[in-house]
Amino acid sequence: MAKLFFKYGTVFSAKSLNLIATAHNYETQGKKILLMVPKMDTRSDGHVATRAGFRLPAELIDDDTDVLDVFKSHLAEKERIDCVLVDEAQMMLPKHIDQLRRIVNEYNTPVICYGLRVSYTMELFDASKRLLELADKLEEIKTICWFCNSKATHNLKLVNNKPVYVGKSIDIGGLEKYVPVCYSCYANPPLDSKKA
Repeated sequence: MAKLFFKYGTVFSAKSLNLIATAHNYETQGKKILLMVPKMDTRSDGHVATRAGFRLPAELIDDDTDVLDVFKSHLAEKERIDCVLVDEAQMMLPKHIDQLRRIVNEYNTPVICYGLRVSYTMELFDASKRLLELADKLEEIKTICWFCNSKATHNLKLVNNKPVYVGKSIDIGGLEKYVPVCYSCYANPPLDSKKA
């Protein structure tokens, strides 16, 4: 029986790299995959991409996109889809998560979503909340804190080397703006110990 997976981690925990490795495993076995990425992620340019330089083309999902329709159109072209892989799932809408759940239930096709659990404001993203409610399996992708050797559990936003704790939950950026941190370093970042 197919399952809906939510594989979450902080920034720089290699979520997209994990997705690309999973895609490679499926394709090496001759299986068909469908990749999706939210259009809101302006860095994607219609691709799942990693900082290591790996890129795979993906369907762009806009707010008004029906994910189930995208799946059905690809299914008609390929005759089968063995897995759906979603990058930056936190940027989707809860309705998209409901549609992904339907793909699992109605087509017995596994869906693996990769994304952040909480924003730099320490609040659940709406889509991540829905994934936590609906996923059959949750898996944390781990990395270490930017400042110490503890496990990173949160995302710290830095502007001019100063922590920012309020604002819009979705504020797209990379290492120039966000670092993975443990809770202790989130609450009291030792900014003098390492240049961010």
